[in-house]
Amino acid sequence: MVRRKRESLPPKISSDDYPSKRRRHSMFEISASNHRVSSSSRKWVFSSENCSDCTDTVVVVSYNILGVENASNHMDLYSNIPRRFLEWGRRKRLILDEINSYNASILCFQEVDHFDDLDDLFQNNGFKSAYKARTGEANDGCAIFWKDKLFSLLHQEDIEFQKFGLRNNVAQLCVLEVNNDSPESEACKLTAGEESTKNKRFVIGNIHVLFNPNRGDIKLGQVRLLIDKAYKLSQEWGNIPVILAGDLNSVPQSAIYKFLSSSKLDVQLHDRRNMSGQLEIRPNHRYFRSKIGDDASISMSVSRQIVYKWSAEELILATGAKGVTRLQHQLKLRSAYSGIPGKLRTRDDIGEPLATSYHSKFMGTVDYIWHSEELIPVRVLETLPIDILRRTRGLPNENWGSDHLAVVCEFAFAKTAESSDSRDLP
Repeated sequence: MVRRKRESLPPKISSDDYPSKRRRHSMFEISASNHRVSSSSRKWVFSSENCSDCTDTVVVVSYNILGVENASNHMDLYSNIPRRFLEWGRRKRLILDEINSYNASILCFQEVDHFDDLDDLFQNNGFKSAYKARTGEANDGCAIFWKDKLFSLLHQEDIEFQKFGLRNNVAQLCVLEVNNDSPESEACKLTAGEESTKNKRFVIGNIHVLFNPNRGDIKLGQVRLLIDKAYKLSQEWGNIPVILAGDLNSVPQSAIYKFLSSSKLDVQLHDRRNMSGQLEIRPNHRYFRSKIGDDASISMSVSRQIVYKWSAEELILATGAKGVTRLQHQLKLRSAYSGIPGKLRTRDDIGEPLATSYHSKFMGTVDYIWHSEELIPVRVLETLPIDILRRTRGLPNENWGSDHLAVVCEFAFAKTAESSDSRDLP
């Protein structure tokens, strides 16, 4: 949700239970207790930055909720899962309870094929929504939900990647504005010094990237296009902050991750069939750590100095132009989780979760929340330790409604992240 001052603690939680500099945040240290989690509970971890004077904050959730049709068409991925744990009626209630426990204000869902069900549930909790179905024969899509009292929707657009020769996946982009006239129960009024500033605006993007590990050209092209369009929107609306969330079907050690984090990529230094790194991660791998170099190929195995051959068509799909082999984007993006240190049991050596998805053929991280530098991560919700995940034998289970774990971050607006003068805006 959007907050401006945190002034009180729930009476049942003692401030002695938390470090003194975190006491103002201790109300958020409640685990996801609306359903039985026991040893599977997830904890908030806070930034080492001093966020005591942060004003507006936004809690963003990115969650691949496991499409009903996808689950039924790939039962081999859930051979260890009791059938009752795959029932949609049960899973949607778990997802709703989980989201409620996070007190979130923006939700980015992927693999949504029962949108009307979700829309009815979250409308009752004060959310409005936008949905975009995939093109082609698939029945799922992406959905963005936002708290109606906290935000106004100023602009919405969808990306149908098939129009660019990039398969039937889709993405969403919305421009939201913080409602400064929200009731005090939801968000306190601005201080006198802030009353003259414009309402804060930002771009929120949601994507589900192609799964096929062998089509790195298409996966990179989808990510490139989302970034380009998000940057264009940011500029059109006065250089406003950007948040990009979704299931990228790419691991943190991949070339696609490198493109997002470093803003550039030499495509020919990478094998098209392994741009996402998915083929190098298996559920039985003991460790998921590797170093990321600046110039060498990102790989869990041997760094490569080879120049790979790409066809002219593959390069066009990946880069968007004929003859281009080097990509660079204009957004200075940071991953929310890598910006807040976590524990060795849950994070890799660059700070990303060790696993956000687990089924019989994969355990690893493919879900992210990226943000531009005008936003500051205040806290993130830790994922589950690998040993606890392995004991579940796969997701979904009694406690969690999907084969992915939600990634959650609370952002604060940097003091310089103020909207431009209205004459510069659409």
